[in-house]
Amino acid sequence: MRICIDISPAVHRRAGLGRYAQELTATLLAIDAENEYVAFYNRPSEAQIDPPFDRLPHLTTNLPNKPWRMSVLLAQLAHLPQDRLFPGVDLFHATDHLSPRLSRVRSVFTLHDLVFRFHPETHMPLNRWFLTLMMPRFLRAADAVIAVSQCTKRDAMRLYGLDEAKIRVIYEGVNTRFRPADSEAIKDVRARYGLPERFILYVGTIEPRKNLTILLEAYQALRSQGSNFKLVIVGKKGWLYKGFFQRLRELGLEGEVVFPGFVPDEDLPALYSAANLFVFPSLYEGFGLPPLEAMACGTPVIASNVSSLPEVVGEAGIMVEPRDVRALAEAMERVLMDEGTRREMRDKGLQQAARFSWERAARETLLVYAEAANVRG
Repeated sequence: MRICIDISPAVHRRAGLGRYAQELTATLLAIDAENEYVAFYNRPSEAQIDPPFDRLPHLTTNLPNKPWRMSVLLAQLAHLPQDRLFPGVDLFHATDHLSPRLSRVRSVFTLHDLVFRFHPETHMPLNRWFLTLMMPRFLRAADAVIAVSQCTKRDAMRLYGLDEAKIRVIYEGVNTRFRPADSEAIKDVRARYGLPERFILYVGTIEPRKNLTILLEAYQALRSQGSNFKLVIVGKKGWLYKGFFQRLRELGLEGEVVFPGFVPDEDLPALYSAANLFVFPSLYEGFGLPPLEAMACGTPVIASNVSSLPEVVGEAGIMVEPRDVRALAEAMERVLMDEGTRREMRDKGLQQAARFSWERAARETLLVYAEAANVRG
């Protein structure tokens, strides 16, 4: 088959969706010698094309994000096929919660999450409106659907009546570069980003869904008990981030929280390894790569006990109710003050992370491609 993968989230650096498109496509290219691959992305003038994408044939549209989404919306509602954008393509893999209207080209749709249904307040109104209107259409139109967790699969079946036979759960993986870093790498990353000697770490976008105001309040409670650990928040500002910084000021924590901003992937393993504890209090995750990456680097993890996170963290981390400030603060204190607990969590985390790999995800995705190709005969 000639398979076209939407790598738009990767070339436009869109956090979790971008990591998924990057890692899955790179692994497919490495293990699959039978099929031919083509890359698709919008806004080519602003795309950052890194290896291995630079050696792929590519198809593009010059439309920026909003006009491209509107063109897909109109095509779907008017039943106007967009196959002309994909000449010679047998199968299209939608990775960006966006799928063109296709009549001859078969399609696979990756469903990352349905947070816009469960926490609509965490989405911008236009994006929420678009997904509410279009998601059921995308799911119905796809020949096969990949869900990145059992939680996401259950949500899709319950909310949209999706046929269980049409959906496959394929867990994301963890890149092999995520492993405990040596002392020199940790020393280098500590100097480069001005990291304190002892710190609690969060990695991800700064936006309401990540529940970071609760982390701030738990951290303040920890400090009130005499803790001298700093808090390091790594990631770009997302949407609706102003409330977080307002709460930061209200709590008087400006001097206690370090913001390195965006950190490139190659520096993340040493960053995770330098941390004493990783905390991920998110309200909802379709999968949740950061806690998996932290465990792979040997860092103890505390995460929310909701959505897909129990599937990812398993018995290796401490799970807390995401809005319970006291429970989060107590869990943080327990891990930071007890070396035996940290050692046990490190060992369990390494074992849990070893269960996830991008090669496994890619091989399972190839089976879905084969199934989708046979749906219409």
